[in-house]
Amino acid sequence: MRRICQYAAAAAVAASIAGPAVAHVSLQPNEAVAGNYVQTALSVPHGCDGTATLAVRVKIPDGVLSVKPQMKPGWSIEIKTRKIEGEQPKLHGKTITETVDEVAWRGGPLPDAYYDTFGLVMKLPDAAGKTLYFPVVQECEKGVHRWIEIPAAGQTPDGLKEPAPGLRLKPKAP
Repeated sequence: MRRICQYAAAAAVAASIAGPAVAHVSLQPNEAVAGNYVQTALSVPHGCDGTATLAVRVKIPDGVLSVKPQMKPGWSIEIKTRKIEGEQPKLHGKTITETVDEVAWRGGPLPDAYYDTFGLVMKLPDAAGKTLYFPVVQECEKGVHRWIEIPAAGQTPDGLKEPAPGLRLKPKAP
């Protein structure tokens, strides 16, 4: 019995330490190879002040191309696009003049007591060492979380109240 209590106490301490790290919307996985396609998902771990999530909107950073959101039963998807400024990239032999600017899932509801993921497949820029930030607005029955804070140069996202999810671009293997 004593051993069980020790394990329970250790688990409670670990949960209290890990709690804040998973309290915000994040990308899973949160790193990928630069210049490649990636399948990742926004992980939404809770609602707003105890109420259910009704919408998740994500802004796609510059340089990301060919974005496709995951279909979710009970949710509709809205996609906003933007013109690509400057040199027009090519994908699969075709010149790309616009890309996805924002993806919004609406519906659910996703109760506060549960979590869910919202998937994206996309072509990443060839910018190894860079972290891309995906600002997210989470709309709930009562309230909104704006996971839009992007760390300044040299700053880590740890001190931010509502950090935007980040995706670190790794170099290609030699």
